[in-house]
Amino acid sequence: MTARREAVSAPPSLAEIEAAARRVYAAMPPTPQVAWPLLGRRAGAEVWVKHENHTPTGAFKVRGGLNLLAQLAQSPDRPAGVCSATRGNHGQSLAFASARHGLACTIVVPLGNSKSKNAAMRAYGADLVEHGRDFDEARVHAHALAREKGLAFVGPFEPPLVAGVATYALELFRAAEGLDRVYVPIGCGSGICGLIAVRDALGLATKIVGVVSTGANAYAQSFRAGRAIETSAANTMADGMAVRVPVPAALDMILRGAHDVVEVDDDSIQAAMRVLFDDTHQVAEGAGAASLAALLADRDRGRERCAVVLSGGNVDRDVYAKAIAA
Repeated sequence: MTARREAVSAPPSLAEIEAAARRVYAAMPPTPQVAWPLLGRRAGAEVWVKHENHTPTGAFKVRGGLNLLAQLAQSPDRPAGVCSATRGNHGQSLAFASARHGLACTIVVPLGNSKSKNAAMRAYGADLVEHGRDFDEARVHAHALAREKGLAFVGPFEPPLVAGVATYALELFRAAEGLDRVYVPIGCGSGICGLIAVRDALGLATKIVGVVSTGANAYAQSFRAGRAIETSAANTMADGMAVRVPVPAALDMILRGAHDVVEVDDDSIQAAMRVLFDDTHQVAEGAGAASLAALLADRDRGRERCAVVLSGGNVDRDVYAKAIAA
């Protein structure tokens, strides 16, 4: 089976990331990174949390949308609008940023998608279309809609998206120096690739560990095999990681720059959601808690100085209530 192709062939440079930061900070402030003592005691290590749940849309993806839409809006070929597919956070990012620049935004989500994420996208002004059994089927439909409506299709791994997302990594590495490991969830790959790009641009030795769900482990299988492997299903309560088809450009960067890609099951993710509430009083969606689940299960790390990326806090109330009640 073949994986889909996206536009990125090389990581963004430090200059590109710093330029993206100026566009991002025109709409939002940097997010905090906090070394929580209760988490550190639980893990037996210093643990920093990068709070991407504190962005205007509640997730890291907004950085990419702000960078991309700022550039599209200033382009001589300014489109009438954009079209994309999402499980929620990418779509919120594009809708939020499109509204700032007066562009139309059509977003395709799979059937049964998060109600709260759907509501947020509509509130930001997106024309929401429900289609397909999962993200990858929604993506195919979004391509067709973009052609039909004359909109610019935005994939999950366009160069301006990756550069924009990388701004969170720049904040983290500059604020928390000397990190031994960073754990980061993988959906389509912009989050981990932003970390890799900044680490390499700054000449750091930090090990970057990608995290996927056991029920949506295409990137873990691909990392072990050294080539793209598409799975037949992506079943996990962590919808931000529910991807069946690796993005080739993202996988290439991960193969070259990640220390490992590990798997955590839904029970471990829900346990990490409870830990984050107990130790930090932060609400995390499944993907946002997956990095902590991986850190707590990692017997190889020893007493290292670590960070986890709390990539978002956009979780439906019934899903969260079930997770923290267990």
